[in-house]
Amino acid sequence: MMFGHVIPSPRGNLSPQQSLDLANAYLDCASKVQDQDVVLVLCHDTEVSLFQAKKASKHTDDQSIRHGIANAYISLGRVLDQQKRVSEAKAIYKKAEKLGVKIQEPQVAQPPEIKSDSTLGGNAVDTAVDTAVDATSSVLSQPTPSVRKHRQINAIATIPSHIFAENVRSVTAAVKLPEPDERLANTPLLACCLGLLNNSHELEEFLEPVARDWLQVAENDDDEPERLKILATDVIRTFKKEEIKDAKAVAEVVCLAPAIERDLFRDLLGSFVDGIDHSKLLDIHQLQGLARLIQGADTGFLDADDLVKILLLLTTRLQNTHQQSPQHIYQLTLAASYVLDAMADTKVEGLDRETLHEPLSLYLDALKGNTEPYLMYQVAYACQALLCVPDNETLWEAAIRRSGKVIQGVSGLVSAVKGLDLNGFMDGLKNIQKGLAGASDVIHVVVTAFNGASSLIEGGQGFLEGLTEGFSFKRKCAWYPALRGADAFIRDGEFSSFRKLVCEAPCRLDPAFQWGVCQRLGEIASNPMWDARTRRGAIGFLGEIYRNDDDWGHQASIKEWIVIILMQLSSSAGGIQQYVEALLKELELNDVSGLKTTIQSCRQKDSSPYPLKVTLPSLASPSLLDRVQNKPDVEGTLRQLRKLRLKERGNAVYIQPQAKAGLQAPDDQRFPLMENVDEFLESNRKVFLLLGDSGAGKSTFNLQLECSLWNKYKKITGRIPLYINLPAIDKPEQDMIAKQLRKAEFTEPEIRELKTHRKFILICDGYDESQQTHNLYMSNRLNQNGEWNAQMLISCRSEYLGADYRDRFQPGDRNQRPEPGQFQEAAITPFTHGQVQDYIKQYVLVHQPLWEAKDYEQALDVIPSLKELVRNPFLMSLSLEVLPRMVDPGEHLSATQVTRVALYDQFIEHWLERGKKRLSEKELSPQAKATFESLVDEGFTRNGIEYLKNLATAIYKEQDGQPIVSYSRFKDGKTWKAEFFSREDEKPLLREACPLTRSGNQHRFIHRSLLEYGLALAIFDPYDWKERPTPVAGSGRRGSTSSTFSFRVHGSKNEVIVPMEQGPDINLPLVWRYFVNEPSVLQFLCERVRQQPVFKQQLLDYIEHSKTDPQWRIAAANAITILVRALVQFNGVDLRGIRIPGADLSYGVFDSAQLQDADLRQVTLRSTCLHQADLSRAQMTAVQFGELPFLQEDGSVWSCAYSPDGKALTLGLHTGDIKVYSTLSWERVQTLEGHTNGVTRLAYSSRSDYIITGSWDGTARLWNMESGTCIHTLSGHSGEVGGVAYSPLGDTVASTGHDCTLRVWDAGTGDCRFILIGHTGTIRGVAYSPKGERIASGSNDSTIRLWSLETGMCLRTLNGDNSPVGGISYSPNGEQLVAGSDEGTVRVWDVEARDFCRVLTGHSGDIYTVAYSVQGDAIASAGGDNTVRIWDAETGACRQILTGHSSNIECVVFSPRGDHIACGSNDHTVRLWDVGSEETRQFASSHQSQVHSVWYSPRGDQIASCSKDRSIRLLDTETGVSRFVLTGHTDEVRTIFYSPRGDLIASGSDDYTVKLWDVETGACRQTFTGHTDKITVVSYSPRGNQIASADPGGTLKLWDTATGACQHTITVHTDWMTSIVYSPRGNQIASSCEDGTVHLWNAESGVCLHTLSGHYACVQSIAYSPQGDLLVSTSDDCTVRVWDVETGECRQILIGHKRVWGVEYSPQGSQVAAGSDDRSMRIWDIGTRECLHTLTGHTEDLTFFVYSSNGNQIVSGCRDGQIRLWDVTSGQCRAVIEGMNSSITSMAWSRTDADCFATGYENGNVCMWQVVENGDACRVRLRWRAVNGELVLTDTLIQDVHGLSQLNKQLLKQRGAKGEPFDQLREASKKVVQMASVVSTLKQPSAGVIPESASTNNHPEQQEDPEQQEQPEQEKSEHPEQLEKSEQSGQPEQPEQPDQQEQQEQLEQP
Repeated sequence: MMFGHVIPSPRGNLSPQQSLDLANAYLDCASKVQDQDVVLVLCHDTEVSLFQAKKASKHTDDQSIRHGIANAYISLGRVLDQQKRVSEAKAIYKKAEKLGVKIQEPQVAQPPEIKSDSTLGGNAVDTAVDTAVDATSSVLSQPTPSVRKHRQINAIATIPSHIFAENVRSVTAAVKLPEPDERLANTPLLACCLGLLNNSHELEEFLEPVARDWLQVAENDDDEPERLKILATDVIRTFKKEEIKDAKAVAEVVCLAPAIERDLFRDLLGSFVDGIDHSKLLDIHQLQGLARLIQGADTGFLDADDLVKILLLLTTRLQNTHQQSPQHIYQLTLAASYVLDAMADTKVEGLDRETLHEPLSLYLDALKGNTEPYLMYQVAYACQALLCVPDNETLWEAAIRRSGKVIQGVSGLVSAVKGLDLNGFMDGLKNIQKGLAGASDVIHVVVTAFNGASSLIEGGQGFLEGLTEGFSFKRKCAWYPALRGADAFIRDGEFSSFRKLVCEAPCRLDPAFQWGVCQRLGEIASNPMWDARTRRGAIGFLGEIYRNDDDWGHQASIKEWIVIILMQLSSSAGGIQQYVEALLKELELNDVSGLKTTIQSCRQKDSSPYPLKVTLPSLASPSLLDRVQNKPDVEGTLRQLRKLRLKERGNAVYIQPQAKAGLQAPDDQRFPLMENVDEFLESNRKVFLLLGDSGAGKSTFNLQLECSLWNKYKKITGRIPLYINLPAIDKPEQDMIAKQLRKAEFTEPEIRELKTHRKFILICDGYDESQQTHNLYMSNRLNQNGEWNAQMLISCRSEYLGADYRDRFQPGDRNQRPEPGQFQEAAITPFTHGQVQDYIKQYVLVHQPLWEAKDYEQALDVIPSLKELVRNPFLMSLSLEVLPRMVDPGEHLSATQVTRVALYDQFIEHWLERGKKRLSEKELSPQAKATFESLVDEGFTRNGIEYLKNLATAIYKEQDGQPIVSYSRFKDGKTWKAEFFSREDEKPLLREACPLTRSGNQHRFIHRSLLEYGLALAIFDPYDWKERPTPVAGSGRRGSTSSTFSFRVHGSKNEVIVPMEQGPDINLPLVWRYFVNEPSVLQFLCERVRQQPVFKQQLLDYIEHSKTDPQWRIAAANAITILVRALVQFNGVDLRGIRIPGADLSYGVFDSAQLQDADLRQVTLRSTCLHQADLSRAQMTAVQFGELPFLQEDGSVWSCAYSPDGKALTLGLHTGDIKVYSTLSWERVQTLEGHTNGVTRLAYSSRSDYIITGSWDGTARLWNMESGTCIHTLSGHSGEVGGVAYSPLGDTVASTGHDCTLRVWDAGTGDCRFILIGHTGTIRGVAYSPKGERIASGSNDSTIRLWSLETGMCLRTLNGDNSPVGGISYSPNGEQLVAGSDEGTVRVWDVEARDFCRVLTGHSGDIYTVAYSVQGDAIASAGGDNTVRIWDAETGACRQILTGHSSNIECVVFSPRGDHIACGSNDHTVRLWDVGSEETRQFASSHQSQVHSVWYSPRGDQIASCSKDRSIRLLDTETGVSRFVLTGHTDEVRTIFYSPRGDLIASGSDDYTVKLWDVETGACRQTFTGHTDKITVVSYSPRGNQIASADPGGTLKLWDTATGACQHTITVHTDWMTSIVYSPRGNQIASSCEDGTVHLWNAESGVCLHTLSGHYACVQSIAYSPQGDLLVSTSDDCTVRVWDVETGECRQILIGHKRVWGVEYSPQGSQVAAGSDDRSMRIWDIGTRECLHTLTGHTEDLTFFVYSSNGNQIVSGCRDGQIRLWDVTSGQCRAVIEGMNSSITSMAWSRTDADCFATGYENGNVCMWQVVENGDACRVRLRWRAVNGELVLTDTLIQDVHGLSQLNKQLLKQRGAKGEPFDQLREASKKVVQMASVVSTLKQPSAGVIPESASTNNHPEQQEDPEQQEQPEQEKSEHPEQLEKSEQSGQPEQPEQPDQQEQQEQLEQP
């Protein structure tokens, strides 16, 4: 490359002739100067000028210029020849030849030639630069004028060959690498190990075998590398905590720094910087540490910004330290130098010259006058570094290569390392030299150096002056990069390269370079870690520099510096003193330079101020590392825990579960659970609640999560995953983390360390199993000051949760409002079909069972109910294991009955058989073998089952169900535990064979559900009854008897009653423990009830025994709870005197049950049907109905509000009155009058002392609630006031009106502050933000506006849909806003994002009102569909649908506690709902809204019903249990029809589709689409091959059931089609329409056969005769017509009705029944046209009627729910059923049983009735009722019932109960008289004797508190489980003495 292309020169402005003239001028001077050095400088300048002339002449054709340049080159060459510069002369001659001039080169002797880099090119200018450099060296090498003529400085210095003859290993120390987990001896060893691990790939080929082996072991150990990193982290952490950081501590962390990771390095760096910055006095140790830290930093560890900030800090400290000691200034300058070195390395550019570069440069320049030479050198070094910072030079990167910088210093580990390339570096130095400045600047540098050296030498200046003159402060010099390169060679042990660099460097004679070289040689010699030969070589090198002036020049300053270094070395330890002293004596004796006095003077000086950077101080004892290793080995124990947990997890089958946002969220809104948890862990939330059914996979997920977190665990900084099995922890509500850590064998110091410094992820499993009620987050004080720092994931079975379950988990207690955003929950959803398939594939792969994957998949498709069971992961695992055993060879899979309990039966047997096989193959001791053979002889499996049953029973009895049993032989050898866990007899064998797991001394079942199954089996084991024959036998497991029949109290034909052979066992678990709150146990027992009639009879016997013996009351309570859960109904059952305190009868059906004198204390009757039940004299203290009585008003209730203190509920009526109720008694306490029209809205002040009301009279009023007076009337609106709100701050109120304005009023003065205008429609809703700074308004213009109350400005407008906005409400945290709309949707808005979070859909009418709960977790909405919906605020899922109002709901509000809702309606009532009352809706068996149709299946075993709730239910005719709930339609299902064989059912819906369902599997076979309107009618062809469907638009479609194809589309009808029906043979279809016509169609071709005209009004109904020859039709024209289907002629017209809406043929075809609007039916004889009977008696319009299957009876229903049974022959009404309180919407008579019929109701209920004949009389008995969660108390008799609260009394009366409950005041006088009579007959007891009657007061079950009977509902609810708890103590109660009982009952009688 041409030199001019690299460096621009000011000569570039000269013309070619001017440049040539300048060159000739330089030549002329050179020819006259005698001094060779000056000549060479002038020659260089001549060459540069000629180069410029030649470059400029390229653009001209002037040959004279080119000839002149060539001649000048020739002259220049001759001058160089004269100076014996032969090689330079040759190069110049070649340049002349290129210009066309040939010359004869003179022959002269050649001096030693300096080799130049071949890559630099051969042009004269480049050579001139080299020459100038050499000339500089020559000039600086002249000793004195007297000897200059006789001494020639050698071009290359020579050093004796024994000095640094070869490269050696880096600084070495003997070391033994540690074994895994071995204690480390010192910090350098730790640094070495980390260095090996960090650089293993780069150094692998250089490692010695020992190091390579160690590295392989360490890298294969997952924990060892992390252990070492943790130790390093702890060392640095300990260092940072040190208040005084002495030299030894600094030395230790600096030693460690090159081996640590970047983040830790930067943390340490920050510690040093902060320490220097904040120390008042300069901390010299930290400053030294900072310097060494920066010097040893890896590439990329230092950011440019960091370096700039550090440099600024050092500059500031330099300026502030100016008057301090030179040592401090030196250390600061040294640190600044290292920072500048690093800035050059990292290519920091563009330093701010004003704030940093220039001040530092000026300050360093000012230090030139310092008197300390070592400081002067460091200043010069810093100046050079500063000059290089802005440049972008690649040399630095080469010079600071540090591969293996730590480990190569340890002996025996590294055989060689890659070091700095010497040749490349030397070339780089020359490049640097050429690139430092322009050519003239280079000459200027040379001249400056020449002048300085000359003045030094010739003037005889001293040492300091020489340095000052010789060092360069303003210009870049090559000595700076040369020294940095030398550092790299020394560090890598490449001493031969170091020697060559020093001897051949172009800056070799520069005093700064020599100073630095001497200092480095001194450091090598003083470092004891170098070998002795190397150290002696360094001393010898110093001696050579001192002696050899021909190679190094005669510079007094350098010689004195060498003497000082040697003197320091002579006083140091390390075995080199004698060698140094010998050299000093030699130099002193042989001093030919006249510097003997210098040596002597140096001996007299103190050399200590001249520091050598040798090694850091030795480490302290104990060192930081020792202190760290002496601390608790937390990470070591964590490593062991991690290994153990990962090993225990093993290779389990695992499918990633899906979840939904909450229990009420729909299953189709799924998301990956693991991703959801990961997001939680990255958030600031504190608690994640994981819900799921039993066996849903919660524990499996928790274990997988733990495994995943351990695999990702980062030591020290990482959060520790801690899996806590809550049942295994004693009292986990207190310090559960420490307890779990102790179980994992952590020491107390380790626990304290973890608590203080670490963060945890707690995975708490089995909240329900631990039977917890505490909020573990709060009771453990997590994340509070001084407590554990943790996020918590906690799992719980969903069936154990009540309505307020969140209170048990979210941060904050019941008295605190939980912080928003701290809690999150998810519920695991059942497996999808895809997950099931994936699980099967994994299971087959891992376990290799007998079946293949396809076999399992086939079983799932064929076996009824199995597909639903395996959606539960645990049941899935059981199923896959036992299915091959459950299918008999040759049996079709569809015949296999699989239930949950059957799976467990087979699983246990299979497990025990495997255990038996394992034991038989195991080598047992003789005694154990004999015991095993005995067990086998007796029946090993049976013995194992008995062991399991007894153990489960003992766990519940002795440990209250706590599943983990801790057994110690010495501690527990004489306790109940020894019976199961001792080593005696057969116990070890049975224990080993059972499904138990052991951890240390803790034993538990492998899954909680197996414990519950064992207990359920102890309660009833089918094996115990296998020898007892029943009329219906089955192939039960283990020989058990199984049956599909269910219990019916009053005999059905198939009922099987097995009387008990003996009384119930008093020791059975049902007798001594309540299982009401054990849903999993109840589920097992419920399935037993359905399968085993004998068990059902047992439970009934328990109930019967309780009538006479109170010791059976717990068993009876359990029994009736189980039976109710099993959907056994007690209609008309004699239950008089039963004792079932604490039972749960929710959703039970007790229609007409006899419950007189029953003990029903604390019984739950939520949504129970007690229609016409007799409760006379029953004990009902603390009974729970789940509802409060409604408030009846005189008019529509338009508004309501709870007072914030919860003491009052205030209502606004359409009459203008305002009524206030006390929530304690629900009595009206106040009426406010003043408004002249309806009160639309009202709101309380935050203190409950004022309310504001708005009215249609155009005003708003402020009321004082204490005085009941109006204090302000706020007038101003020009129309009705539609909404009001009270500010949370209490200073303002707001009102809105039909005038589209929002007005804000001063609450104190009544003045109007703002009139907010912007809406263009009526403003219906208004709400203040929780902080009171904003107000929101919702309008009919479809917008919501947010206003500032400070300025009155509109802040933002929220636009949703185009529907008017109704009510609005802010969330408690103010982040969301909820609004209802006339479209029927609820939108939840994010206030800041201006977008809605979610849209809540479900209402079928306008939404008038919305409300947020005070806790913010729920939203209520209500409106025109007469329902209230409760939504989960977090997920948007609908929690509850509250029905009961009969008109629009105008207002809804939550109670302050959030447990109740009040809603007011136009039906003049306010209903008070328990928010949690719908949580048990899982037990509801019917629809949630109106039933449109009911049908019996052709086989008579099923009843199908469809509903407005979009579902179809298939109900078992024996039990009323839903076999399937068919869901899939997206709108209400209006019509259904069975196929002729009964295997399929067709449904038509408002979603425009027809669906075909399989009634055996519940699967949707096909979906028929094509209609453009709602499907109103569906009919199935008797042939089964076709379905007909019709819509209101008059379209009739015929579908092929096999292919799903639409065969025909018929559009003849022009109006709504009212009916379609197939002929009995299926060849014809008849359709009727509102246009008055009937059409007959060919079913195959779709051709119209006849159009039957005659009716002149809507044809309502049609029916074929059983023979198919006739068709009958009814019409609004009041006629019934009979048509001939062959001819289409009208045969008969039957007249006599009013509007006829329905018709049906008798089964025999001789009669027709028709119903009309006159509330009557007529029966016509088809042959005679005679009206046989007119059936009258209904008081409301008839809605349905139907013939019995034998044609002898007709049943009819009407709008008020009344049912009448008619005799067809006589026309007499045989029976009347009343009190159903709902309109009948559908009826069906069984085709196979002439005594049974079904009814569907508007409220969603479905009932099955049985006609019971008794001679000429008959009665209609309710067989079963499919309930939907409605509390039914119609005609319930409550005469003299005891213990009812006033609220419950009121509720019962409102719901239609009859009779007067027991009144304490009324009966007081009677009791006093009775007691007086009793007392008078008794003798006076003697002193100290307690009367026997008084002792009965000690029995809470026998004596009730009279005050408790009238206890308000709120007070009563505080003790609902008091009785239950007393009975769950685990001890059977002693039987009560009969005489005491009789006396007690006598006292309680009225």
